[in-house]
Amino acid sequence: MEDVLDLYEEEYDPRYPTVCLDEKPVVLHADVQPPIPVEPGHPERTDYEYERRGTRNLFVLVEPLAGWRHVEVTAQRTMQDYASVVRWLVDSVYPHAEYVRRGSKIT
Repeated sequence: MEDVLDLYEEEYDPRYPTVCLDEKPVVLHADVQPPIPVEPGHPERTDYEYERRGTRNLFVLVEPLAGWRHVEVTAQRTMQDYASVVRWLVDSVYPHAEYVRRGSKIT
């Protein structure tokens, strides 16, 4: 943990960007009944029942020293999906970096 904290204390250098990459599976929900709109004295009311509409995977990339973030949504999480996100990061976002340093996972 101390190594990661030391990494974040360093000055920003675009030749050596520090990027945190995390992933999160999410479940997609849809309302079964439309919400009851706001009325004077009553907030919007939403029914607890929902319809499950599948799942997706979120890859979240953050470069805290540059104030940059990106979310990539994929239908699933495969090795190819992960490799595609890393390749995009290296080839498209940081093509001139000497190397990309990995920060900690995002919490």
